[in-house]
Amino acid sequence: NSQNWNAMRDQYEAKLAITTDDKGSYDDDEAMAIANTMVKSLGDKYSRILDRAGYTRIQKFDLIGVGATLMPDADKRIMVGAPPVQGSESELGGIKYGDYIVAVNGIPTAGRTAFQIIDQLGENPNAESVSMTVLTQGTDDAKGEGYTREVNMKRSFQKVKDPIEYKITERRKDGKVVGYVRIAEFNSLVKPKLEAALKSLKADGANSYVMDLRYNPGGAFQSAVEIAGLFMDDKIATNVVDSNAVEMPFRTTVGKTLIDESSPLVIWLDGGSASASEVLAGALHDQCRGVVMGTDSFGKGLIQAVYGLKNGTGLVLTVAKYETPNGTNIQGTGIKPDIATKLPPLLIPGLSSDTSKVDFNDVSKRLGACTCPIETGGQ
Repeated sequence: NSQNWNAMRDQYEAKLAITTDDKGSYDDDEAMAIANTMVKSLGDKYSRILDRAGYTRIQKFDLIGVGATLMPDADKRIMVGAPPVQGSESELGGIKYGDYIVAVNGIPTAGRTAFQIIDQLGENPNAESVSMTVLTQGTDDAKGEGYTREVNMKRSFQKVKDPIEYKITERRKDGKVVGYVRIAEFNSLVKPKLEAALKSLKADGANSYVMDLRYNPGGAFQSAVEIAGLFMDDKIATNVVDSNAVEMPFRTTVGKTLIDESSPLVIWLDGGSASASEVLAGALHDQCRGVVMGTDSFGKGLIQAVYGLKNGTGLVLTVAKYETPNGTNIQGTGIKPDIATKLPPLLIPGLSSDTSKVDFNDVSKRLGACTCPIETGGQ
């Protein structure tokens, strides 16, 4: 936001009093108060400091299950992008911020993204452990040099609620069998639970689908991309644009679709559908895979990275924005429905089962007349 952060750091760091312990460390409460002031100066309501309890709660979106955040460096090598969560398997295994992950379960990470690694682990979601080949580089080591070791870790996930509810809602006279699935949030369970739900609905004869994303505030962005891949093969799901206007497309997986494109899909949205919900809806809509019904979504199209801090707290920082495959900026705009209509009430607890107003013949015609975005740049 055009601030001189080096100057700001010097300004605020000068205000910190050194404690009297022999380590010469800062007073933790005072440091956190100053950190909060600095983050608030951004003027971004989504960037914030998390206390220890808040940082622990956000681990429900940890898709690896060892408390480590993986991200590419400038050379696209996979590194540990933040200090591991305190008490996590990564920390106990001696993994540090800045270490490089050379392989996961024996498969090299070179040429792969963090999302592809998460997808690799997702192929066996019930695996109780993961092995990482970790490279620690010293200050004098050349690229690729350093100390390499194998770290075996038990996977553990914060207890989270199953975000999926589903059932067959109708068996129509024209042969349409309607499978309804509600996604409450995009937590660490969402992909395997949705896969199980879709397989069950297909086994029961479903050939038309309603995906209910109402009141879904979002969650793990990569889960939205992975879920889009259950409905469409090797398509751009979203474009991420950073502060330098550099655009990075994120594609769905190849060969992982569960629902054939001949099965019409409707996505229900409302003003409570935000973030990852909007990414998923925008992907399916723009790629002519689904028709959106309901009202405008919330319009939260900014991406936050979560960084673990050494004292067990966390920093949530806006780093980029989402755009749909057609280039729609989600932030402040949201996803507009193809069919603006009042949807049946969402029963809590229970399921909204009234899908009778969905005209799947009309949905199929709309999808047939839709034009997918033209991909450029060798994608």
